[in-house]
Amino acid sequence: MNKIESTREVYGNTLAELGDNNPDIVVIDADLSVSTQTIRFSKKFPHRFINVGCAEQNLIGTASGLALSGKTVFASTYAIFLCRAWEQIRNTIAYDKLNVKIVVTHAGLSNASDGASHQSLEDIAIMRVIPNMRVIVPSDAIQTREAVCYEANHKGPAYIRLNREKTPTVFENDYIFNDNAIELCKGSDVAIIATGSMVHEALKASALLKKAQISASVIEVHTIKPLDTSSILTAAKECGAVLTIEEHSKIGGLGSAVAELLCTNYYVPMKILGINDKFGESGQYLELLEKNQILDKFIVNNVKNLLAFPFPDPHKKRH
Repeated sequence: MNKIESTREVYGNTLAELGDNNPDIVVIDADLSVSTQTIRFSKKFPHRFINVGCAEQNLIGTASGLALSGKTVFASTYAIFLCRAWEQIRNTIAYDKLNVKIVVTHAGLSNASDGASHQSLEDIAIMRVIPNMRVIVPSDAIQTREAVCYEANHKGPAYIRLNREKTPTVFENDYIFNDNAIELCKGSDVAIIATGSMVHEALKASALLKKAQISASVIEVHTIKPLDTSSILTAAKECGAVLTIEEHSKIGGLGSAVAELLCTNYYVPMKILGINDKFGESGQYLELLEKNQILDKFIVNNVKNLLAFPFPDPHKKRH
């Protein structure tokens, strides 16, 4: 049984621990420190914490100034509210390669009860398109901790996407973060490429597919940018079919990144699972995952349909 942990709580705890060893770490929040859990840092280091209020452009401007003065800055709010400051992120943090780590919470559908206005289904896309911006979507609390520690010790901009709900653990405590995709299950018929909260669903789907005599690899991609192109191409070549899944719009996220890679390097039959081109809605979290068809059973059905379709071999020589 997988342990269930909150990525945002681990983020808050990790910041507080990092602050002990690095006096240059400064944390900024936009009046949501209880929700983002940066409050844990604020209580321990009140003189290195700034609450800018409900002013996300201010959040990014202040973070940029602190980074220019030599600080390592962690700036947090809800994923959807951070999008208000996209221009400042692009033109200041990314353009100048500033040492600001943007860590957002309540991403995807996880802010379920608050509905469409508080659900961010587009943020991976709009961050991935910015030059110099690293985009990281941890799969569990352990990976969150290691990603935050990694970014605290590496210069430059980064966007880390966390959720509201607790997440089943995927990794062991000895996990060490790097940008490489991770093959969690070895298969030969299809590669399921997943990120964030959907990695656990992909693992469950792989087990169900095995009972149906379908061998499915599960490739965990936590770093959307820079993308580990080598691992994904290898999986595509070994399996001959690819399905991606993410708690994000089908447009512009992990699926788009993988499709861009495969269509120009090694085309195979592919299916993208995610949220259709629409806004979210209010409800219970699991209810919304079910409604948007991004649970294990939907992965299974889509894999079966993908493999049943009579695709011609795109790599067979034509005469």
